[in-house]
Amino acid sequence: MTSKATSTTVSDVINAHFAALTRAERQLAETLLDNYPVSGLGSITTVAENAGVSTPTVARMVQKLGFKGFPDFQSRLHQELEATISNPISKHDRWAASAPGTHTLNRFADAAMNNMRETLAQIEPQEFDEAVALVADRRRNVYLLGGRITRAVADYLFTHLQVIRPGVTEIASNASAWPHYVLDMRHGDVLILFDIRRYEQEMETLAKSARERGVEIVLFTDRWSSPVAKSASKVFRSQIEVPSAWDSSVVILFLVEALIEAVQSTNWDATRDRMKTLEGLFDSTRIFRKPV
Repeated sequence: MTSKATSTTVSDVINAHFAALTRAERQLAETLLDNYPVSGLGSITTVAENAGVSTPTVARMVQKLGFKGFPDFQSRLHQELEATISNPISKHDRWAASAPGTHTLNRFADAAMNNMRETLAQIEPQEFDEAVALVADRRRNVYLLGGRITRAVADYLFTHLQVIRPGVTEIASNASAWPHYVLDMRHGDVLILFDIRRYEQEMETLAKSARERGVEIVLFTDRWSSPVAKSASKVFRSQIEVPSAWDSSVVILFLVEALIEAVQSTNWDATRDRMKTLEGLFDSTRIFRKPV
């Protein structure tokens, strides 16, 4: 079945079929998505009781989604859960077991290009443009935070946005300091978060707190989707798997660089003036060498 393609999650399948579901099936679907994927890992009786539907409703819906039956449906959920919590060692072993005999550069290039194609096929240009509009709006302050690995990507975006516009803050990685940042967030501000598998629990708490203050959250995550997505108004899911013990940030960085270009072009006159001022400061402090 097409839903078993590696780039498609069970939640994707549920959302794609949602309009065709009966009222009881929609109730079940909403329950499954509310605490996904854990809500679908119990027995068929437990899943039915938690959703307030009958067990035949569960059986019918999973078949309508294209699965052979509830065990097949649940097997997919277990696979996804295992993928999201897998550590670098298990990821390396999984790739090594089926690695082709080509050079590492070729394997990486093939994986990265495939990740790019699959990610772009799932992103709606309008949603990307709406995210650009949020970040480019100088009436809004922008805050950024990345996780253990994605912190470098968040720092990269911060460095560029700080040149493009005022009111940009990179949040310290120490979770105990986060309430101080939330204290200064205003309704309509923007919080950009990066969170990929082995999701960080504190980041979900930060997102909820910011959302309660009316902050617009833009999330860059993986295909399984961080729990932060529940609080986010814009979610960009990237393919991150490559033949390595580590996940790839190539596609996420591509999206970030596209965001940078789009934001600077939105208010180019103001951005250019800001850049000229910054270049003058660089010249006066002699930070960079100039050709003789």
